[in-house]
Amino acid sequence: MAKVITLEEFQAHNTRDSLYVLVHEKVYDVTKFIDEHPGGDEVILTEAGKDATDAFEDVGHSDEARELLPGMLIGELDKDGLLKLKSPKPAPIPVVHDAVEKGSNMMYFLPLGLLGAYFAWRLYGA
Repeated sequence: MAKVITLEEFQAHNTRDSLYVLVHEKVYDVTKFIDEHPGGDEVILTEAGKDATDAFEDVGHSDEARELLPGMLIGELDKDGLLKLKSPKPAPIPVVHDAVEKGSNMMYFLPLGLLGAYFAWRLYGA
């Protein structure tokens, strides 16, 4: 049976000296591999403490890279931790009146000025 890792324990290992990543709900210790990673250490460090599944799959890792994973497997993240990591953060609700309040006076005077210029041109141009 695989070891169950708590979210707190998983997120505590987020430095170059001790780095865990989560891929497909499994926790991997990639500390020893960080210097050998072809994409550089920053790529892995940015995924520390987060679910790195999308980043791992988006890059399109080779079969050789996937074969390295079982050797780094620590265990699985507990169910509560998975829920917390996977739950989307609510999107901020846009506030329409702020956009109007922050708009400049040009949005009012420019159309009025153009309208006035048109009537002046029609009146004095004839």
